[in-house]
Amino acid sequence: MRILVAIVLALSVGALSSAQPAKPIVYVLSTGGTIAGAGSSATDLSNYKPGSILGEQLVKAVPQISQIADVRVEQVVNVNSSDITIENWLTLARRINAIIKDTPAVSGFVITSGTNTLEETAYFLNLTIKSDKPVVLVGSMRPSTAISADGPLNLLNAVRTAVSPDAKGKGTLIVLNDEINAARDTTKTNTLRVETFRAPELGLLGYIDEDKVSFYRSTTKRHTANTEFDVSSLTTLPKVSILYSYIDPDASLIQAAIKSGAKGIVFAGTGNGALSVSEETVLKEIAAMPSASKPALVRSSRVGNGRVIATAEYDALGVIPSDTLNPQKARILLMLALTKTSDPKELRRIFSEY
Repeated sequence: MRILVAIVLALSVGALSSAQPAKPIVYVLSTGGTIAGAGSSATDLSNYKPGSILGEQLVKAVPQISQIADVRVEQVVNVNSSDITIENWLTLARRINAIIKDTPAVSGFVITSGTNTLEETAYFLNLTIKSDKPVVLVGSMRPSTAISADGPLNLLNAVRTAVSPDAKGKGTLIVLNDEINAARDTTKTNTLRVETFRAPELGLLGYIDEDKVSFYRSTTKRHTANTEFDVSSLTTLPKVSILYSYIDPDASLIQAAIKSGAKGIVFAGTGNGALSVSEETVLKEIAAMPSASKPALVRSSRVGNGRVIATAEYDALGVIPSDTLNPQKARILLMLALTKTSDPKELRRIFSEY
């Protein structure tokens, strides 16, 4: 009898020791885009239909993912990224924050997206996710049906990044082309090439290679769990317009933006966020408006690199410099900032910290 009990115990211990450890939990939230696109042939690289494939199919098409993570897929929306809306952003942020609260064991998140506005979605989540757990945006430049489609490997690498302990606390990340980039610093730089996402001067954060996920730097700006923004009860954001500067601009568009309800305006200025005399004339009119009806004004640049810094001329007009944020990201920060305050000093502080 004792021998039988010993054998049973030995078998039980052996079974426990050979049991596979639980895989990390990763949620894949799908939104459509080229990564889910399908064309009429393997050489159709531009006339395909985005969002033809649902998130479940994307994940199943890469069986290697199941070896590294317990993936749970949700289809949040299914559109071209050019058609992503602020409502979609708020839905994504609320869903991610809810999962973090309801499923504390979750390791990270992967958001599949079209590339046209991927950087904007990434930066919005960078400012609104209240956790240091990795949130990774991924897309592709070629549809799923194309020769050398880049989506499957990008998706696998995104999941690998989401479960990497080194990705924790790095803010929202962008993963394509075997590279890891920060949401704040990165922009789409090429219309068609697979190496399109770049942080031109500040550089990428790391690589995903066959052996491991490697990080070499991180952002110093406030993000995710360290932000002051709460979108849990919001259904929309304050309206902010972007106006592009050029030779002999139509300055009447500034007043038109205000009349259309803009609570803020971001200028894609020339050089160091410079504006023309005609634009400055309108800004002087705005400066004389009552504070309650005056829109917040931010100077960014159309250049693509470098800081936009404060100058006495624009400070006197109440125009806030965007630092290194490009116009589309300055707009996102201003929209969120306006949910907290319209005080020019506070807005200036926010732009210096984020």
